[in-house]
Amino acid sequence: MDYKETLLMPQTAFPMRGNLPNKEPKLQEQWEEEQLYQKVQERTKDRPLYILHDGPPYANGDLHMGHALNKILKDFIVKYKSMTGYNAPYVPGWDTHGLPIEQALAKKKVDRKKMSAAEFRQKCAEYALKQVDNQRTQFKQLGVRGDWDHPYITLDKAYEAAQIEVFGEMAKKGYIYKGLKPVYWSPSSESALAEAEIEYQDKRSPSIYVKFKVKDGGDLLEGDENFVIWTTTPWTIPANLAIALNGNLDYAVVSVNQEKLIIAQALLESVATELEWTNYHVIKTFKGHEAERLVAQHPLYDRESLIILGEHVTTDGGTGLVHTAPGHGEDDFLVGKQYGLEVLCPVDEKGVFTDEAPGFEGLFYDKANKLISEQLEANHALIALKFITHSYPHDWRTKKPVIYRATNQWFASIKDFRDEILAEIQRINWVPNWGETRLFNMVRDREDWCISRQRIWGVPIPVFYGEDRTPIITDETIKHVASLFRQHGSNIWFEWDAKDLLPEGFTSEHSPNGEFTKEMDIMDVWFDSGSSHQGVLVERPELRRPADLYLEGSDQYRGWFNSSLSTAVAVTGQAPYKTVLSHGFTLDGQGRKMSKSIGNVIVPSKIIKQYGADILRLWVASVDYQADVRVSDDIIKQTAEGYRKIRNTFRFLLGNLNDFDPAQHQVAEADLAEIDRYMLLKLQQLIGKVKTAYEEFDFSMVYQAIHQFCSIELSAFYLDYAKDILYIEAVGHRRRRSIQTVYYEMVQSLVQLVAPILTHTAEEVWSYIPAKEAAFVQLTDMPSVKKIANSQGLLEKWDHFMAVRDDILKALEEARADKVIGKSLEAKLTIRALDENTKALLEDIDRLDQLFIVSKVDLIDTEQMANSYNYVEVKVEKYDAEKCERCWVASDTVGEHKHHPTLCLRCAEIVENHY
Repeated sequence: MDYKETLLMPQTAFPMRGNLPNKEPKLQEQWEEEQLYQKVQERTKDRPLYILHDGPPYANGDLHMGHALNKILKDFIVKYKSMTGYNAPYVPGWDTHGLPIEQALAKKKVDRKKMSAAEFRQKCAEYALKQVDNQRTQFKQLGVRGDWDHPYITLDKAYEAAQIEVFGEMAKKGYIYKGLKPVYWSPSSESALAEAEIEYQDKRSPSIYVKFKVKDGGDLLEGDENFVIWTTTPWTIPANLAIALNGNLDYAVVSVNQEKLIIAQALLESVATELEWTNYHVIKTFKGHEAERLVAQHPLYDRESLIILGEHVTTDGGTGLVHTAPGHGEDDFLVGKQYGLEVLCPVDEKGVFTDEAPGFEGLFYDKANKLISEQLEANHALIALKFITHSYPHDWRTKKPVIYRATNQWFASIKDFRDEILAEIQRINWVPNWGETRLFNMVRDREDWCISRQRIWGVPIPVFYGEDRTPIITDETIKHVASLFRQHGSNIWFEWDAKDLLPEGFTSEHSPNGEFTKEMDIMDVWFDSGSSHQGVLVERPELRRPADLYLEGSDQYRGWFNSSLSTAVAVTGQAPYKTVLSHGFTLDGQGRKMSKSIGNVIVPSKIIKQYGADILRLWVASVDYQADVRVSDDIIKQTAEGYRKIRNTFRFLLGNLNDFDPAQHQVAEADLAEIDRYMLLKLQQLIGKVKTAYEEFDFSMVYQAIHQFCSIELSAFYLDYAKDILYIEAVGHRRRRSIQTVYYEMVQSLVQLVAPILTHTAEEVWSYIPAKEAAFVQLTDMPSVKKIANSQGLLEKWDHFMAVRDDILKALEEARADKVIGKSLEAKLTIRALDENTKALLEDIDRLDQLFIVSKVDLIDTEQMANSYNYVEVKVEKYDAEKCERCWVASDTVGEHKHHPTLCLRCAEIVENHY
């Protein structure tokens, strides 16, 4: 007889190799065909809502690792919530307006000048929707579950109408106004920008010290002195109208090189060092306020520069005298307003000087720096010219420098409801908690939000002008425009005349002749996406405002988190979210930003094709995503190793359930062997730990806990120990069924715990589980933590045993290293307990040989052995008995059975009775 045939070896069709790149698309097709999203929503429809509101990615280009990180994290949460008592709909969205789409069309040789605004906008819409389709396909490949057939898109008619309503409500409350102010201006985009659209990069700039001759020194100065300013923007000198001093600072008149120069006394030493003065002395000092309204001569033109006072003037750098051009700086503008200064801005929308800057007309501002510096030198006004590299604001889309430029723009007056926003920020749950401080500080220092853009592709600002150019925004006009947009879309703003966009019979005191014009600026795209709480959370019947969670990258504190909060508080008085969770950026393996020029870009599609989406998802679960995260080929390979351990654990559990029918073979908890009840208890501890980690968005803890359970509790102990029972005993043996009962609960619980992360693998495993409760694991709930009888006693006893087992494993390893034994089944152990608790424990447990996976164990009281450990002394010997041909245990009973002389009596009786 071939005794191998009598062993109950694991059998399962569940493959060892994942082959995920081939399997995952088929699973995704199945989910779509069977409408899994809809089935989940139907199953959970009567539960409390949990709303994770999707921040819209920009509809342009293939997905990068940041997209993958973001959408996968969201999927973890939505799937977990739908498996723990919530109805968690997920409506994905896209941001579809803005400059990058205009630029993409320009690159495709679409000539904007050869078509109307409406025709160009139609081209933009078509391009954006193609990008949406492309990205939607790629998001689905990540295994993300959502209402992909009905996403929200910011160019949708209903969304645009809701955005108009948000604008109208803010205008009604007096928060919207038009004004001439310096704003960030991008010459490369030819548009105003908001703070959220600014990024800082290093730039090399001229650094100049300039003299302004005293023209009227009053009773304070002699008239032959010079006020000295320092600036890194020589191009703004033509727009200079004043010099600001701090009224409380001391200023010194310094004699140097036969000239009298005025600088702040506190900066005298640093300026002298910078300008390499070797011989200078202070003639007199005065307080800044004493110089108020004195007059200096402009160094380029025949006009005056007024001496004014401003609290923004400090001694942090420069000279303590600030060159003031109200048309080119926020502080300059505000202080200039106090003194009634003109807002001079001699630079046009392309960054080119107008005729308001004589001598420099037609020059691009940056190129004018050299000519202006040369003219200053020719006028004997330039003291020094150097170059510095400093952090400078850039347009985050074109990556080109921006300037401050005074223009007429539409603003949302944040300061008017800033206190309400700040109060809401303190009510919100921030994860990580530094997010609160970050956004609080941003809002605290914010005055206005420039919401107008001089572009074509976006939602128009719904303002009409009377014949006297007075802006007209009324409840009636807003309601009518919103209704038109809901019906026709916003393109009609560019297709219809103003009179056709107004309510029928509309009249205004500002247009006695009934003539109206319309605003042609569009709204900042952050106003678009920031209105999603109205356009999505309110408009979609399955959702609600406020959302439970907003989850985006940490750059969105200045972006979507900020604009959503501002518009929602303005309109409703409340934040649109209860919790904000942010994640970091994706970097390469060395911690560098990914860049095509460096060649270190890793894209999700490549990982999916090579390894599968579940490996990418497991990587997301394994990292500390709240900080910046690293990804490389080596890191993904390591993740794949971790995946294999989990997969192999599932395979082993399934393989040993091939003859198990839960309906017939399940053993009641009270009848389980003690070690099996202990393992069931360890499973309950894992369930509790994992569910807590999910609740706290700590996905790396979820991964570590499950991986450790598979590796330590299962593979290194329970699964290994159980082989001698599962393979060797007769099919219906009570110990076999006891272990299988625990295995059955383990495989179900583990697959449910891991389902939000390894979403494809979980469904694959689920399909092999006998007598499962639903067709898909996603249609089940997370396991609950069960109470196990006498759990405290079980834990104390068997945790102690596991600690003793560690001693035994050390002893076996040392014996193996000393060539005393090879495999552990060759060993005989002689054990002496070092304390009474351990002695009682070992005497109380049956089949220590089986638990330690050795052939024989003797317990002794007196003999002292050389190898002493924490709880026991251990002697390891090679057991001389014959090895059983069937179970491979060395036993004195081999040869005692006359029909099966090569077997131990245990195996011989099993074979005799069952085969």
